[in-house]
Amino acid sequence: MKKVLATTALAFSLIGLTGCMNSNKPDVNACMIDGTQAPSWVCDGGATMEGGLFAVGSAEPSPLGRSFQRTEATAAARDALARQIKIKVKNMFKQFQATTGIGDAQTAEKATQNVSKQVAQATLSGSKVMKVWISPTKGTMYVLVGMPDPKAVQQEVKNAVKTSLKNDQALWQKFLAQKADKELDAAVDKEFGGAAQ
Repeated sequence: MKKVLATTALAFSLIGLTGCMNSNKPDVNACMIDGTQAPSWVCDGGATMEGGLFAVGSAEPSPLGRSFQRTEATAAARDALARQIKIKVKNMFKQFQATTGIGDAQTAEKATQNVSKQVAQATLSGSKVMKVWISPTKGTMYVLVGMPDPKAVQQEVKNAVKTSLKNDQALWQKFLAQKADKELDAAVDKEFGGAAQ
């Protein structure tokens, strides 16, 4: 009987020890950078952040110090944010053009470029550093930059589209004749509303 109890106690101890060992294993879904668990925003580029637009940039350690490293990482994040805006504007314009039938391909492409530049400029000047994480192993700095207010982003896009269309008088007249405001709002809200993608 004592032997059975000792064997049972030993079995439970081994099960408990195995459970502890398993809990120390890294989560396969965790964000791992340089063998260290990092915040999820580092790996997903800010896609899990609520609303607005976000992007992540990184910079290696520099002999010029942390301040320079932060400036470099922030610039990389802002570049990524500008690219994201350009893609979203292009998608929005395709949807808007398909709905309203406004403008030929060349005019729409020109308007897309103008809107992308205007929105990127306004958004980047309104963006800010949201979070910073430094890899404890290699010292790489990761910076999350964003414009957290989706309403402000949407308004910037709508203003930029209207300004761009007004620059082409024929296109603006066609826009007004089509009463395309609602379609524009719907396209902007679909592409720039809600959580970042």
